[in-house]
Amino acid sequence: MIERIPRHLMTLAYSASLVLIASYTTWLYAIGSYADLVIPSFITILLSTALLMHIGKGFKPYVPRLILLASTYIVVIESLSQHAETSLLWLGLPLTAAFILLPLWVALGLNAVLTPLVWWLTPLHHAASNELWVGLCVVILLLALPRWEHGRRQALLRATDPNDDDCNAFHKDTLHARLHSEYQRARVLNRRLAVLVVHLPQLDMAGEQFGHRAQLALLESLCHEVNRHCRDHDILGRADSASFWLVLPDTSESGALLVRERLQRAISRCVLVETGQVEARIAACLPRAQEAFEHFAQRLEARGASLSNA
Repeated sequence: MIERIPRHLMTLAYSASLVLIASYTTWLYAIGSYADLVIPSFITILLSTALLMHIGKGFKPYVPRLILLASTYIVVIESLSQHAETSLLWLGLPLTAAFILLPLWVALGLNAVLTPLVWWLTPLHHAASNELWVGLCVVILLLALPRWEHGRRQALLRATDPNDDDCNAFHKDTLHARLHSEYQRARVLNRRLAVLVVHLPQLDMAGEQFGHRAQLALLESLCHEVNRHCRDHDILGRADSASFWLVLPDTSESGALLVRERLQRAISRCVLVETGQVEARIAACLPRAQEAFEHFAQRLEARGASLSNA
């Protein structure tokens, strides 16, 4: 999964890159260097496409980012191949961009695969030495170190913090553990158990049109209303990006349906500036007799998928 970067920063990156390469292309045309116009003109088209995809709707965020990264590699490799006076320091630009735009292990693998291209660069083919290779490897490892440390700290935080990063609900792993405990408790004590699957259909749309802040507002509204209208021992957890499970111990099917109606009325009264009236699709699911916990969890996931496709 690609790291979350603020939308306005990515807009600035696309715009600045496009302005730079377009200015360079115009300068080449002005001085009459037509032989060198092919690559810059092609990169200008690529970056224009990436900017339009970023601004538009219906495209995954990683698509324009990959175009931006590919453009960076092409520009630097072309410059090193055609101009012997180009400093090797420019190799750090695509290496750094990969670690910013891609997940850690993807960036590390991509740089490890593309580094041998140095051998094929004409000015460096005979100049490449052990010192150059060692320097490239050291740079790659140094760029990977901050991302690795950040990931290690996030994993440590995740292991000690049961709450989700974006809202007042349990994280998926904690949710499964708590649900399993309640499932076993209901079986041993012959108690009733119900789970409400709650889906927010507006979440993805809010992120695409208004950014991450609108998504946080939706999540906060949902969690606030659920926690306000439920019991203290009920368990709310985030099953995936747009779906939640509300575990209701000691609750029958009729009780779960009453809770569902109460939550739907409460959530429908929430109105946000970006998305308008908050919409939530809620379905009740109860464990069957002699049903294994794994099968019950799969049914809950299937119910969430059906709500998202409804």
